[in-house]
Amino acid sequence: IEQGSFVHSTASCADDVYVAAFAYISEGVTIGKGSKIYPGVFVGKNVRIGNGVRIQNNVSVYEGVELEDDVFVGPSAVFTNVINPRSAVSRKNEFKNTIVKKGATIGANATIVCGITIGNFAFIGAGAVVTKDVPAYALMKGNPAALSGWMSEFGKKLFFDSVNKAICSESGQVYQIENNNVTRLS
Repeated sequence: IEQGSFVHSTASCADDVYVAAFAYISEGVTIGKGSKIYPGVFVGKNVRIGNGVRIQNNVSVYEGVELEDDVFVGPSAVFTNVINPRSAVSRKNEFKNTIVKKGATIGANATIVCGITIGNFAFIGAGAVVTKDVPAYALMKGNPAALSGWMSEFGKKLFFDSVNKAICSESGQVYQIENNNVTRLS
């Protein structure tokens, strides 16, 4: 934990967690082994961050968010926690939970609207605005984000053949698609 950062005394950080200067970790936060929190990151109350998570510069992770193991969050991405905020109206009792599943990537400047789940190894493109649940391995782009393809666990685009199978060009892993659901076979 670098000097110039703030980690609340009730936050629970694994011994090898890296928290850069100018990061702010609120009360009740849990951060797993090997995670890295870079400068300018704000982590709200009671957020759960798994093992091996990378949160790049200037990201806001508000209360109600859970980042499972090996999630990558690009610079300046934002998670919301209220659907209809107003400065003069307190809606803290209306916070909605957002779950980002294992291995998912969220690109720079993406906005994740609260109350959704982003599936395992999904890939959210830079600048995308995600307003609904994202299936595992989905590649989402645009505003609002729309399905643009499928990604392997190694972050390579998958191309499915006539029998609904695809092979990752980097790992050789085999994937299958059925009814817009992708599963890894090997």
